[in-house]
Amino acid sequence: MIKFAGMLKDGPAIGAGTVTVKNDPHILPFGKILRKAKINELPQLVNVAKGEMSIIGPRPQDQRCFDAFRKEDKAEILKVRPGLSGIGAVYFRDEENLLTNPQRDIIHFYDNVISPYKGQLEAWWVRNQSLTNYFLLIALTLWVIVFPKSMILLRLRKDLPPPPQEL
Repeated sequence: MIKFAGMLKDGPAIGAGTVTVKNDPHILPFGKILRKAKINELPQLVNVAKGEMSIIGPRPQDQRCFDAFRKEDKAEILKVRPGLSGIGAVYFRDEENLLTNPQRDIIHFYDNVISPYKGQLEAWWVRNQSLTNYFLLIALTLWVIVFPKSMILLRLRKDLPPPPQEL
């Protein structure tokens, strides 16, 4: 997967590890701009052109994070090519802000609340792929880049798995 580098190479060894939080110490100053506008993802269009990725599909995960998905969700997700954007990326567009609560164990919350739900959303996508959902998620990806706090996805897709109470 091709990306613009916006983080220190040994980033997982500092900060919260493989979980990126707001003001994370391994994000480079220029990387903050790239990540906020999702420009760091644009080189993945080469992966799409080569047939290695799709525009919409489950976002590739770090192995530790993927391991936190439910077994049945992992099996579904592995049936399709990864995507440049996906339903989990749209829902958790502002994920870094969810992880800023100082009373929370960030890694525990990520592994036991965010990751499993992200897996459920991505598995939902695999089971509900359609041309309509494909183009809807392209539009929603652009929408949440401009309006990152928007939860329009929940209003448009009422058949999504219900989010955990902690979210």
